[in-house]
Amino acid sequence: MFKSNKPGLSLILAVAVLFVSLGFTFARADQAGDKVNINTAGAAELEKLPRIGPKVAERIVEFRTQNGNFKKIEDIMKVQGIGEKVFAGIKDLITVGSQSGAK
Repeated sequence: MFKSNKPGLSLILAVAVLFVSLGFTFARADQAGDKVNINTAGAAELEKLPRIGPKVAERIVEFRTQNGNFKKIEDIMKVQGIGEKVFAGIKDLITVGSQSGAK
């Protein structure tokens, strides 16, 4: 029987397979459009976004209630607590939904 002198080789291969399969899982989720719609999401769903805590999530909902729907995802930076750094971390995870017919 073949016996490897490198016992960690099996572990390395297993980890590599895990990373590849996770990559495909995340790619499918992104392609499926599993983004958070910032025009319809409640505070609990918004909190699932990176660096969005309960207070900022509530501010997003309050801003939307007072000012209407966001026209583009960049508009979320008008909410107190969401600057360029936070936006950079969430921009690929959010959407404003379908804008068909809007110009």
